Amino acid sequence: MAFTPEQEAKLLQIVEAFENGKRLNELPHVGTTNPFDLLVEVLDTDGESKQAQLATLLPYIEDECSYGIEWDTAVSSPVCTRIGSVALHKSLPIQNMMKGCILNDSGKIVEYLTPTNWLAHLRDGSIGQVMVEIPAHYRKFETDGTKRRAKISLYPIPGYHFVPKGYISAYEATVQRSTNKLCSVVNMDADYRGGGNNSAWDGSYRTLLGRPATAISRTNFRTYARNRNTATKEWNCADYNLYKTMVWLYYIEYANFNSQAAFNAQKDASGYAQGGLGNGVTTVSDWSGYNSYYPFVPCGYTDELGNSSGEVAYTMQKEDGSTHATVMVNRYRGIENPFGHIWKWTDGINVEISSEADGGTSKVYVSDDPSKYNDSNYDGYSMRGLEARKEGYVKTLIFGEFGEIMPEEVGAGTTTYFCDYHYTNIPASGKSLRGVLFGGHANGGANAGLAYANSNNAPSYTNANFGSRLCFIPQTA
Repeated sequence: MAFTPEQEAKLLQIVEAFENGKRLNELPHVGTTNPFDLLVEVLDTDGESKQAQLATLLPYIEDECSYGIEWDTAVSSPVCTRIGSVALHKSLPIQNMMKGCILNDSGKIVEYLTPTNWLAHLRDGSIGQVMVEIPAHYRKFETDGTKRRAKISLYPIPGYHFVPKGYISAYEATVQRSTNKLCSVVNMDADYRGGGNNSAWDGSYRTLLGRPATAISRTNFRTYARNRNTATKEWNCADYNLYKTMVWLYYIEYANFNSQAAFNAQKDASGYAQGGLGNGVTTVSDWSGYNSYYPFVPCGYTDELGNSSGEVAYTMQKEDGSTHATVMVNRYRGIENPFGHIWKWTDGINVEISSEADGGTSKVYVSDDPSKYNDSNYDGYSMRGLEARKEGYVKTLIFGEFGEIMPEEVGAGTTTYFCDYHYTNIPASGKSLRGVLFGGHANGGANAGLAYANSNNAPSYTNANFGSRLCFIPQTA
């Protein structure tokens, strides 16, 4: 591209302004072009006389247009250091663009939900699924010795990967039994009975009406999600890549890997988010005796919080009306029970776990293409690293170029490093393909959290406390 003399003069003003310490929003504009966009265009254009000079501005651009966290893998504290723009850490532009909506089966927005409270909206599935929109943004992960950094931006800073817009269910998913469609709804009808679809419990303290569906394999969760629109692969069960995006948005917002830290709605003295999401639904004793490990929190229980984060107390009543337990149902920006209550099967990730005699590795494979998701091989997947071979609290993640959240090393504790547990097991012989569950369940206690990963089971496995979510991943041209 070629600049007019006037444009080149403005570019030189931008260079000088950066060198004199001015902030991005104080810089001169070239016509109607944002100075950042113009600079990126120049940086991406070969042969320009000013390219080398303007390339020196990249650190300034990044510092003004991104925000993130840094931590040292040799330090046990789960608290991270905020890096990048102080103003962006306070305003959280990407996180604040997360919003609840109703999405129809064609992937069209029917309506956005009232930010402060969703209760007035029709959330029963008759007009669409209740989802949380995660905005498109850009992301970069860096490793520098023992230091690691995760950074996000609304701008296409060179070296950052594009994160497409996606939709994750506001609720743990249930199933419309008459159609075998995976749902994210608030509906107490028998057609949306959760758990294992036991009608004998209707009307009792153990009712599964309005609860998320469980006792379903990952294989079937995928099928039920795709049943929403069989013409595409856009509807999916809980998607590893979308879950990973949510996790990093949370970590960057709170700068704390302990997602079970006490919830605090107030910002700290610097104007930053503080604390965590609380224990979540993880502290129930005698869950087996209560209802045989099936879900009990009704979908949408925290909808009074709207697009916000927080927690709402839920009382588990016994048959005689007395209290079995009181739990705190948590929410992250409209996403109810982001961990705890029930395990969530995730798709788009397969782990090849070999016996010691057959390689002694646990290879993590990830796919970015939902049309390639399957339960039998790794075609269309790329290997992202090696999962820890032992159980224990997560000390480091695989991380890498794409910020993988699978455990790489264990040896931490309930309040150190990532503070969450890791389950796996090694086959006695041969190689096994395993799926991955995240988050933990109602009696997981301190083990639970956003980084709590479980690669014990084949994707065909079912359990009373194994559920999933519903996701929509728009196809891009």
